[in-house]
Amino acid sequence: MLYLVATPIGNLDDITLRALEILRSVDIIASEDTRKTGILLKHFDISKPQMAFHAFNEQRAGDRIENLLRQGQSVAVVTDAGTPGISDPGYTLVRRAIDAGLEVTMLPGPTACIMAVVLSGLPTHSFTFRGFPPRKTVGRRKFMEIDKDSPHTLVFYESPYRITSFLSDALEVLGDRSAAIANDLTKMFEKVERGTLSSLLTTMNEEKARGEYIIVIAGKGREIEDHNDEEDTSD
Repeated sequence: MLYLVATPIGNLDDITLRALEILRSVDIIASEDTRKTGILLKHFDISKPQMAFHAFNEQRAGDRIENLLRQGQSVAVVTDAGTPGISDPGYTLVRRAIDAGLEVTMLPGPTACIMAVVLSGLPTHSFTFRGFPPRKTVGRRKFMEIDKDSPHTLVFYESPYRITSFLSDALEVLGDRSAAIANDLTKMFEKVERGTLSSLLTTMNEEKARGEYIIVIAGKGREIEDHNDEEDTSD
């Protein structure tokens, strides 16, 4: 069986009892970063062999994992933090297992984008997760243009090295919409900044960026919305 196991995005106490049970019972753990996963395993006194499974070896490691599964072994896939397959390795392995007729399941748990959307104060019933945008300005702006007229709340991930460039491009492409930036979620210095894109850009220009950021931006014309307004109230 192939298990995709969600792990804490910060606070280790957020791991589920079922996740711990599976990590203790599988034959091998495929980790995005074996060192980071090693810290998690040590914290919960789990001793299991690990293998690297990340964006740079997905094909080769995927071959090995498929062979292990065909031999009847159980494999747990974990990323550095959060849910495998969401802006992290996992999708190709799931597709491979399905195509090969192998059993695959998932243990749900922390996902940074969901937490950020809820804490943003923006409409949550309809949103578009866009993940990491291109690194260069031209590509990033084209990436944003796709959703310029979308009414759905938009969710992006960005690194500390490009957060101000991202906000500047978002302001230029989308206009000065309501937005929120989440950082260090579930950790000691958890922070959610809310405001307009222009005010958040000013804030980030004055702060030292660190850690991964989740940016939540209001959809076009949908900055404040009651979900009940969308329901069909006809007789």
